[in-house]
Amino acid sequence: MPRRVNLDGTVSWLIMTMTFVKDVDTAAFQREVVERSKEVPVVVDFWAAWCGPCKVLGPLLEKLAGEFEGGFELAKVDVDSNQALAGQFGVQGIPTVVGFKNGLPVSQFTGALPEQNVRQWLREIIPSEADLLAAAAGNLLDEGDAEAAERSYRQALAVDPRHVEATIGLASMLIDFEKNEEALDLLNSLPPTQEVERLQAAARMGTVDTEAIPELQARMAVDPENVAVRIELGKALAADQQFEASLDLLLAAVSQGGETRDAARQAMLDVFEVIGPEHELTLAYRRRLANALF
Repeated sequence: MPRRVNLDGTVSWLIMTMTFVKDVDTAAFQREVVERSKEVPVVVDFWAAWCGPCKVLGPLLEKLAGEFEGGFELAKVDVDSNQALAGQFGVQGIPTVVGFKNGLPVSQFTGALPEQNVRQWLREIIPSEADLLAAAAGNLLDEGDAEAAERSYRQALAVDPRHVEATIGLASMLIDFEKNEEALDLLNSLPPTQEVERLQAAARMGTVDTEAIPELQARMAVDPENVAVRIELGKALAADQQFEASLDLLLAAVSQGGETRDAARQAMLDVFEVIGPEHELTLAYRRRLANALF
């Protein structure tokens, strides 16, 4: 807990530190640590009065809690009074420090680390400026302020160009705004994940001109074996959300083989990504695609 006041008599440091430091027992742990960490990171210091290293680390954590001004909250758990709680988190030596985010323990260390090491550890669990901007953008989007949300996402990426949440959030908005090429440029910088691949598929689909459908249908009527036109029409129908007709054409292009086979296959995969893996069309046509390929 707070150790001093300023020599000039002010108590601002003391008050600030008290705001972000609390003693927590077993009864309050769920509320003060688990639930609270869904709003702000909570650092739990498992300590004891007889522990020499605890007397070094404890004041350092308290100082940093005040310095970070709400970037995290410090919960101090006396292991002598809360042995079952210490056992629950596998505390075998003290001090043991556990960081909680979103209701879960995410990182920990044991022993009185030097201040530089403790600061580095805190940076790994405390939201960065980009994290906060991306979270604010999500809230603005939920409130219906798309313009402000886009600004906040772009500000996050200006701070951290590789920020995954901001990249995905902004790319999703750009797809909604039909700025699909910019969305693809953003998404191509990220490692492939299910969400990234879904958005990439939606962006590729969004680049297709659906107004060309009548012309492509007319060309198909004249030259039904033209595989390139078949693929372009399949993509256009997918962009127009005529998914079953699209998949029929693209599957026929895959079966037809040749140099354009992979383009047709990729277009089918894009449809699967957009409509979802459990959609009845995905389940049916994925099997048919496998049969056509093998």
